[in-house]
Amino acid sequence: MKKVAVIMGSDSDLPVVEKAIAVLREFEVPFEVRVLSAHRTPAEAKKFSEQARGKHFGVIIAAAGKAAHLAGAIAANTTLPVIGIPVKSSTLDGLDALLSTVQMPTGIPVATVAIDGAANAALLAIQILSVSDRTLASKLSEKRRADQAKVLQKDEEVSSRFSSTETK
Repeated sequence: MKKVAVIMGSDSDLPVVEKAIAVLREFEVPFEVRVLSAHRTPAEAKKFSEQARGKHFGVIIAAAGKAAHLAGAIAANTTLPVIGIPVKSSTLDGLDALLSTVQMPTGIPVATVAIDGAANAALLAIQILSVSDRTLASKLSEKRRADQAKVLQKDEEVSSRFSSTETK
């Protein structure tokens, strides 16, 4: 099975990134976690990106806040799928990071999830890997069924608690 790289621009992004790590662990997907900055360690970020395919990675998740150039810098140096997680910061509540992550030039795509959407980034990475991995595809289907059952259970609980049987 291919690995997922989880890269953050700063260790301050770790509380967000940990949600992706938890999902990858749940699905037993191998991963590596790194701190690489598009601005402070550009040579190292470029080297990682260029070598990722040869190191058996299948997808790269890149989390960054504020200017959030990390996902784009990674994507510019690899043809692997890159998923950007815009991280909420004290400045502009993450809107700056969201706009930086989604506004990529033609030819350098970055899939982008919601601000602080690390769990969905991991699920998207797993979906990408599941294209060629039936075991992962099966686990994803199982999770969807379990999630559906939880919502239907909550629907029944709320409906029975608050619905009126009165007719007028």
